[in-house]
Amino acid sequence: MKPRITVITLGVDDLEKSLQFYQEGLGLPTQGIVGKEFEHGAVAFFDLQQGLKLAIWNRKDIAHDAKINQTVSSPTEFTIGHNVDSKEEVDKVMEQAKQAGASITVPPHDTFWGGYSGYFQDPDGHLWEVVWNPHWEIIE
Repeated sequence: MKPRITVITLGVDDLEKSLQFYQEGLGLPTQGIVGKEFEHGAVAFFDLQQGLKLAIWNRKDIAHDAKINQTVSSPTEFTIGHNVDSKEEVDKVMEQAKQAGASITVPPHDTFWGGYSGYFQDPDGHLWEVVWNPHWEIIE
């Protein structure tokens, strides 16, 4: 398989609340909710880096589309890593997330491997790690 991940979709319980968190709170660009005219179709897309989008979609609609039963989720199923250029930027993004209503699970701190990171959860419990890694170059 040639890796071509273009959309990361997060299941949410309240589409409007999650839209507000990501658009107004974190400042991610979006056209807002689209597909309301379709049953199970309301979704919002956010532009990330070139070729990658974040989508939020109601959990019940994902379950319907994938033809599976909706189950209880766990925030430890996966994390989303947001790499930044400096320790100061980690602090800034974590504060922005907190002001937007995120729960800070681990405040920013020096890591055992030489980096600096913190974790927050969005309104639906999805776990984000904001991290500065001195060994990785950030390509804009």
